[in-house]
Amino acid sequence: MADPALEEHVAQLTELCSQCGQSHLALDNHLYNFQDEVDDELICHICLQPLLQPTDTPCGHTYCFKCLENFLQEYSFCPMDRKKLSFQQCHKSSLLVRNLLDKLLVLCPFQCQQSMQRCELEAHLHNRCPGFKKYKSELQRKKNPISKGKEDPPTKGETNTPKDAEGPSGGSSLVAESSGAAVVSLGTAEPGLVNPAFEETEEGESLIHKCNYVFIFSDIKIRTSLVAETTTIEIHREDPEEELGMRIVGGKDTPLGNIVVQEVLRDSVVAADGRIAPGDHILEVNGVNISSVTHCQAVSFLRHPGPVLHLMVLQEKGFSNKTAQQDSGPANREVIHVTLVKRDRSEPLGIKLIRKTDEAGIFILDLLEGGLAAKNGRLSRNDRVLSINGQDLRQGTPEAAAQIIQTTESRVNFVILRQPGVQLPEPAEDGSSSNSSSSSSSGGSPVHHRRRLDQSHYRRKSTYQKDLPQGYASHEKTVAIKKEPKESLGITIGGGRDNRNKLPIYVTSVQPIGCLFRDGRIKRGDVLLSINGIDLTHLNYYEAVSALKSNAASHSVTLKALEILSLNSPETPLDIREQGFSWSPLWITWLGLPSHLHFCQDIVLSKGNLESWGFSIVGGFEESKGNQPFFIKTIVPGTPAFRDRKLKCGDEIVAVNGVPAIGMSNAELIPMLKEQRNRVTLTVVSWPGSLV
Repeated sequence: MADPALEEHVAQLTELCSQCGQSHLALDNHLYNFQDEVDDELICHICLQPLLQPTDTPCGHTYCFKCLENFLQEYSFCPMDRKKLSFQQCHKSSLLVRNLLDKLLVLCPFQCQQSMQRCELEAHLHNRCPGFKKYKSELQRKKNPISKGKEDPPTKGETNTPKDAEGPSGGSSLVAESSGAAVVSLGTAEPGLVNPAFEETEEGESLIHKCNYVFIFSDIKIRTSLVAETTTIEIHREDPEEELGMRIVGGKDTPLGNIVVQEVLRDSVVAADGRIAPGDHILEVNGVNISSVTHCQAVSFLRHPGPVLHLMVLQEKGFSNKTAQQDSGPANREVIHVTLVKRDRSEPLGIKLIRKTDEAGIFILDLLEGGLAAKNGRLSRNDRVLSINGQDLRQGTPEAAAQIIQTTESRVNFVILRQPGVQLPEPAEDGSSSNSSSSSSSGGSPVHHRRRLDQSHYRRKSTYQKDLPQGYASHEKTVAIKKEPKESLGITIGGGRDNRNKLPIYVTSVQPIGCLFRDGRIKRGDVLLSINGIDLTHLNYYEAVSALKSNAASHSVTLKALEILSLNSPETPLDIREQGFSWSPLWITWLGLPSHLHFCQDIVLSKGNLESWGFSIVGGFEESKGNQPFFIKTIVPGTPAFRDRKLKCGDEIVAVNGVPAIGMSNAELIPMLKEQRNRVTLTVVSWPGSLV
């Protein structure tokens, strides 16, 4: 008589796992074919395979979650040093370790044998692997005669592993066989990969979550990996209450999950330190883990006064690409000597110099039209300055270079390094801050570029509009008051459509001397819609001030205003104590603004065949959360999205090439981005991050 347990065991083995594409028991770790030998530091010393859900012990060892859990059910000591140990004492490994493991290269177990990062395999199987698609069809065909239609085929997201399984584990030589699996030619374009980042559990623990890196290549033979590292940064402040000077987005109460630096303000404490850049993820503040706190909590931690601030940040360093490294090697670079002759010491050269955030040294950002350097014609944008008049500037600053130029009487001798094919973005004109310091050859004064102001912002179209995200509500109120003609309204305002982020007019303070304070219905943070029937939603700041002043002279004033309410946070974002900061709404507040008040911007990105777009996205439709906006989470240094400089972390993607993204899931938006070979138009809404 057959053993039922054995039959069940065999039945489980015949169905392939939809996450790793191989056959294993439901409670066992996933199986993978690793492309390269894995470093011993990343191996679990129980199963002797690369770690899955790495878990640390108090004695400093790391094992797979399942391996350690099973081991400690039988024993009460650490497998390595035999010290006394219970499972409750253990905790998951750091974000850096989990990221390193997820970036290990594996081979598809079907005939296509494509190489990818371990975290990308599941998406490859469900979206792009012809062998796995054929396997699912055959499995459904075999099931139907037996189950009479009662069973459904495996679908995306379903696995024969426990629901809490985080990802892959050990490697195996097992290869799934499928007679119908198509062989993918190495010359076939594979334009897109999906790369998970972090996910929040109901308890708020930071796990690997769904964030999709849009890496698009025309040739699957290119091997790339995203290089990231954690850094501890110590910020010193002479004034303990001085603001750091950066804007942040994200938080566990948003699709972004982590706290991300959106912008570093010029001449700020953080800018002077020079080590924090837009896109950095802030993991800890003064030893406190903020990777799973709300946006408001993170703002409070970062605004806490003190002479010294200790930050742990995760910084993306760009792609490690073997092909690109070969192309950009010494053979493809040239050292050029250029001499410019000044008529007198005060004559400017017309050169704008900059220090990049992702590469040491000084670079030429721009040449002023009609200037001495432009007339000479031998210097180019993105040339790296190695020395000027024999003084080594390989680790120098733009200010040091400008000083050498200004003190030179006549001949200025440049030695520059040129790498063909690499371009800097167009110099910004709108005063936006960056983490690069710059100077001009005319004494450090800015070069005024004759470029037209950006005219691409427009009110969000009806086809792009959406419902408010979960957790937000808005309350429109009409306030009619009687007043003396000379009595002031008693409010100050901010925003305006001339603002860089095209914000609506909002109330920054209600003064105790005015009639609105006495009335009590208009509050700080309210968005002003109209006054006495005059629409304020399309006005710039000065037009709004003029409209408010002229109508305040009346005996009666009728104001329409919008109050944005956050239902998720126990604390109201507008009530956070600000310790002297100039007041403006937090980034999270703008997420609750009705979409008919949004102003959009079209951003056009272009790339070469061997480049990726270089940004990651989070959000989209999920069964458990409904429709969520898509947000930019990461912008990778050295990519088209980074060089363009218009796209920012925390921006909402409204449409791709005019097709609305509202209601789409990740699985629907990613193919749209994959299809765009060399050019894509992203319609985005950008809100200023919270100032800390």
